[in-house]
Amino acid sequence: MKRIHIILILALLLPIGLHAQEKQNNFEIAKSLDIYNSLLRELNLNYVDEINPGELNETAIKAMLDGLDPYTVFIPESDIENAKFMTTGEYGGIGALIQYDGEWTRISDPYYGWPAQKSGLIAGDVILEVNGVDCKKKNTQEVSDLLKGQPNTEVTIKVRRYGEDKPLTKTLKREKVKIDNIPYYKVFDNGVAYLQLSGFTRDAAREVKEKVLEMKGKGQLKGFILDLRGNGGGLMNEAVDIVNLFIPKGKAVVSMKGKAANANSVHPTMNDPVDLNIPLAVLVDRSSASASEIVAGALQDYDRAVIIGERTFGKGLVQNILPLSYNTQMKVTIAHYYIPSGRCIQEIDYSHKKDTTQKNDTLGKPFQTLGGRTVYEGHGIMPDVKVKRDPYATVTAYLYAKNFIFDYASKYYHEHKSIDSADRFQIDEATYQDFMKFVKDKNFSYTTESEKAIEKLKKTAKDEGYLDKIQPQIDQLEKNFAAEKENDLLNNRKDIEELLRSEIVGRYYYQKGRIVANLNDDPDLQRAFEILLNTNGKDEYHSILGGK
Repeated sequence: MKRIHIILILALLLPIGLHAQEKQNNFEIAKSLDIYNSLLRELNLNYVDEINPGELNETAIKAMLDGLDPYTVFIPESDIENAKFMTTGEYGGIGALIQYDGEWTRISDPYYGWPAQKSGLIAGDVILEVNGVDCKKKNTQEVSDLLKGQPNTEVTIKVRRYGEDKPLTKTLKREKVKIDNIPYYKVFDNGVAYLQLSGFTRDAAREVKEKVLEMKGKGQLKGFILDLRGNGGGLMNEAVDIVNLFIPKGKAVVSMKGKAANANSVHPTMNDPVDLNIPLAVLVDRSSASASEIVAGALQDYDRAVIIGERTFGKGLVQNILPLSYNTQMKVTIAHYYIPSGRCIQEIDYSHKKDTTQKNDTLGKPFQTLGGRTVYEGHGIMPDVKVKRDPYATVTAYLYAKNFIFDYASKYYHEHKSIDSADRFQIDEATYQDFMKFVKDKNFSYTTESEKAIEKLKKTAKDEGYLDKIQPQIDQLEKNFAAEKENDLLNNRKDIEELLRSEIVGRYYYQKGRIVANLNDDPDLQRAFEILLNTNGKDEYHSILGGK
């Protein structure tokens, strides 16, 4: 009886406690706003130089939100169009990716069929002016703002092209550019269907459904591969509807739990599925995040798909865009999301700012899939089948990061009017020798971790008084490393050729060609084929889903 009384008292006190906390918070907000207003007013009256209240206000807001998580951000009126792009995949512009390199921004990837490509702009073109505005030392965001605008308006771009003596001027008509959610799909000769999904913007689920039905219409499929590698997520409802293509109607896919009442909800499948039986594999990597993790995690929890690749990013937070005054907005984290097994895959706990490091492959609290397999909370989605990926050697990473591969592709494109098809093009001996000469002529240099370690050893030895005695051994060690380093371009040729092939193919066949070239020697794809087609005679697919 006493226990019942205690429970009743606690139940009565709980809303009082919550109300008191809300009242205290409201007081603190009013107090803080009053302090902020008086501070800004006194700054404006007394600071020695003229201030820009708008800039100071925006800086203060960003500093305040920096104390939360990286997904809660202020969106000024000038960035509203960029915010729309995140949900719709649409913007008014020329349809090209750009990158900053040194003092200039240049075209890095024109999208096929959009104004940049149709006008003849190519990857590598250095943007000198946009509508007469000098673009020297302007970053990508500044140049992007100049290139974007209302559809059907004109923009004049002056560029410098590799191998051309004089600048080129192009006048383009901006269009409403829509980035494809599905850059590539096909049915391979072995009867396995493949679809790469790059985003979860509006209509992604409808587009996936159309492509799945189209591929099913070509004959009996032996399996289906959904590629979510590099997909950073998007709209939650699109993720739910994509899961719904492969599981029955009325099944919970994701639930949200937040502070506000409207942030708590369950999102079930609402439609009839397209296929409940086709063997299904999902490819993921460390860049698969958010909505990608909902799809991969839900299909894993229902034992509907084998997940292949690397552990995913680990973003189990839900954002909503809220309107603010003066046509500004805020994207704010409103909830954690949980997939069907009940687990949240959020990697970093932003409520504890001192520890925001990723936990690598450590395991969290165990949960069970529908069939009883053990899966773990936090730290992203752990794949059922890990595919080992050796990191690039230092030389390869430097060549890519410092744009030597990109620049050589510009040279190659200038010297070759055409190449073989995207799936057949290879880097031959003459091309690789030419690349090595190109790199040498550019005075390419880099510092290995081994060289850094030797320098650290020399400094420590000097501080401790040993350097003079061990200097001969260090000199010999440096000589040996230098000799080995001379062969780095040959010893790492396979990885370097892979990057070269992708970049060169992209110049001729754009994004779709680049995907085709990269799939040629894709270990994740090959592993998916083995599992779906049972090529090794072990029936791995059903063994994995059965927990064996």
